[in-house]
Amino acid sequence: MSQRMKWAIFAAVFFVFWALPLDSQRLTGAILEAFALTQWYAKEHVLLCLIPAFFIAGAIANFVSQNAVLKYLGAGANRIVAYGVAAGSGTILAVCSCTVLPLFAGIYTRGAGIGPATAFLYSGPAINVLAIILTARVLGAEMGLARAIGAVIFSVAIGLAMAFLFRKEEASATDLPPMPEETPPRRPIQDLLYFSLMIGILVAANWSAPQNGEGGLWQVLYEAKWWITGLFSLFLAGAVWLWFTREERREWLASSMEYGEMILPLLFWGVLLAGFLLGRPGHQGLIPSEWVASLVGGNSIGANFFASLVGAFMYFATLTEVPILEGLIGAGMGKGPALALLLAGPALSLPNMLVIRGVLGTKKTAVYVALVVVMSTVAGVVFGALFG
Repeated sequence: MSQRMKWAIFAAVFFVFWALPLDSQRLTGAILEAFALTQWYAKEHVLLCLIPAFFIAGAIANFVSQNAVLKYLGAGANRIVAYGVAAGSGTILAVCSCTVLPLFAGIYTRGAGIGPATAFLYSGPAINVLAIILTARVLGAEMGLARAIGAVIFSVAIGLAMAFLFRKEEASATDLPPMPEETPPRRPIQDLLYFSLMIGILVAANWSAPQNGEGGLWQVLYEAKWWITGLFSLFLAGAVWLWFTREERREWLASSMEYGEMILPLLFWGVLLAGFLLGRPGHQGLIPSEWVASLVGGNSIGANFFASLVGAFMYFATLTEVPILEGLIGAGMGKGPALALLLAGPALSLPNMLVIRGVLGTKKTAVYVALVVVMSTVAGVVFGALFG
């Protein structure tokens, strides 16, 4: 960077601080919301969601055979198998749009095709059984069913569209020479148990309290979540100690830390900016929430597109989108825009986009975001016309 450019940046930053209207309640409130959302994210999601996800990604990078990834998720894999595996992942992983990122980066860097990889990227947070059940309970069976069907269709359609649009790169990937056969250091059942225990920790530690005072099995699991998490952690520690060498454990830790170093800084700045502009759920950032509610009434294309776009940039923790939508619907939001936000919001966020760009590049990221927003808009218009 030239000296002239450095001074230009310094002057621009200085001018911004000089001109800040710090006596404006809107601005000071937005700044506080930026820090409040970042603090909330650090407390609620970094330890429970991202740290387990980093360890799973590190394990994928080190202990999942690249031949296996290419066989089931690679560019030349059987499409039914590849997209079935990718789309079905969301039924297992109850993760948010940020927690899925290290897992996505892990399978993509191991050789998964752009189509199956982006299908997995969408399905992880979107096809969440718990969220779909909660949607049906709170917002109605029609909305819950539409969300479930739409998320599954979107996952496959987005993956197929990405594979088609970037088919030249996919074709070059299939032309690579086959990887040499690898001798697995452990039996398949040991690796399966190892990964199952890590996924179990991720799911159990993030099990949410039942909504609307409902009990039953959900309440029992919620009350026992830390016992279950501790039991899984104990078994995982034993498996790692008995089945892995010291060198393998070091490599696993190093890979997990690399994913953390790649993803956490981008997430930090993304969450900070999202909080400044849109605020936390139930709070206002720089953009007034009344503006959002007034723009998503009815079932026009504009209302559905706006709901998809706002949902794509706003950060939703797992399951928080349902009570937020309940409030927006009560304020006059149409059913079509509500579904559009449900299909776009949990799968995308501003922090999510920044990290995806670091993995896929600007062009692929822009196409992926556009596909999610446009398809969510169309689904909202159709659903609003049928059930609005």
